[in-house]
Amino acid sequence: MPDPGPIFEVHGETYAADSCQPLIEGVASGEVRLEALAHGHYPGKALPENALAGLKTVGYWDAAHDLAWGLDWHRNEGIELTFLESGNLDFAVEDASYALRPNDLTITRPWQRHRVGGPHVTAGRLHWVILDVAVRRPNQAWHWPPWLVLTKQDIAELTQILRFNEHPVWNATAEIRHCFQSLALVVGKDRAGSEISRLTVLLNELLLSVLEMLRSQNVPFDRTLSNTQRAVELFLQDLHHSPSLQGQEWTVGGMASSCGLGTTQFVHYCKELTNSTPMRYLNECRLETAARLLHHREERTITQIAMSCGFKSSQYFATMFQRRFGQTPREFRATAIVAP
Repeated sequence: MPDPGPIFEVHGETYAADSCQPLIEGVASGEVRLEALAHGHYPGKALPENALAGLKTVGYWDAAHDLAWGLDWHRNEGIELTFLESGNLDFAVEDASYALRPNDLTITRPWQRHRVGGPHVTAGRLHWVILDVAVRRPNQAWHWPPWLVLTKQDIAELTQILRFNEHPVWNATAEIRHCFQSLALVVGKDRAGSEISRLTVLLNELLLSVLEMLRSQNVPFDRTLSNTQRAVELFLQDLHHSPSLQGQEWTVGGMASSCGLGTTQFVHYCKELTNSTPMRYLNECRLETAARLLHHREERTITQIAMSCGFKSSQYFATMFQRRFGQTPREFRATAIVAP
């Protein structure tokens, strides 16, 4: 089995997929049963190189008891469908948490940060499919693999629903349940690509069943979810929450490039969303992170905190910090220590 590794970078930050080491170790120790077919470094049996292009992994795990690990925050290379056949499982997408129950289907897009387990995985049987549609940002065009036999109209409708709606948890139909159970049987039988034809049929059937389910829900569309402003909004959210991003040597052009935009357009959307210039917003994020670290990481020096947040000198950091909070970093830390 290939070693797990980084998948891709979003806004300069590397995200790992569901091939995390705890899962691999759990399979090796017999804690959980895994049956999967995969391209690349995902765990499971390797698919033939030229078979089912775009399919990253399909399979399931079966955990007979609660486990002491989970799948930490990650993004995937493609659209991910998971189906909980049995058990209960905590699941989180961005800032929302869900308690999955049997027959729940989750749908996550490549730009949606999510976690499986709260933080640990509980007993149950979870199925999944990850299909790369060649997008990393919500404003990019989707490109489905050539082995799909859905009509152009059906593919266009499915794409539209998935682009303009980001609700992650649905109640699966009997047809979807049957598809995942059938996929599990075929994955278990496959030997060096012997079941590719059956896999192809079942994956098409699954996507058609998902489309029919979403049609029946009269899913409301929000076209702002796939526009250019949404790409900038996601970047700024990541910047606000990620100290590793804040510590990078950003330029406005580099920020714009991460969103797939020109500088002028990026600056316009940043101003519209934050009422600030990109560099001023970045400095505000850095200062807020530094303030949290000063209170909660007493073992780190002020200089270490300043450098980790992207400031080039402790003197400049101190000047900016006092201007923002009305205290020097040392005074700010002292108030946290003496507070009851």
